Amino acid sequence: MAKSSAAAQERLERLPRSDRGKGEAQLSQVRGHARETVPRDLDRLIHERIRLGIVSALAVNRSLTFNELKALLKTTDGNLSVHARKLEEAEYIHCTKSFDGRLPKTEYRLAAAGRRALERYLNHMEALIRATRER
Repeated sequence: MAKSSAAAQERLERLPRSDRGKGEAQLSQVRGHARETVPRDLDRLIHERIRLGIVSALAVNRSLTFNELKALLKTTDGNLSVHARKLEEAEYIHCTKSFDGRLPKTEYRLAAAGRRALERYLNHMEALIRATRER
């Protein structure tokens, strides 16, 4: 467990049981500040830099080819391929393979589940930022 995860878990364990939401950690604020609910588990699947880059890029583009993503993320063929496959297996992205003349063309689109996962992830990160700034 990483240091920040361990610290977060310790803070959660110090909260009264009534303040621990099922599947959510209640961040108790100091001296009467508003309480904010933050999802307990971060989506580790899209938290990784390359996978977050893929999902984010596809969120603002209708579709992107393998080569466009590779150039955008400045990564290797193998690295992009492995990360894209994980997202595809989770049904966060759709992959379409075709030919452009004699050249293979792989195109990716963001799936509805991927868009929802990105939205949850961004909400989680925004809540963490707000909670950190309020301290």
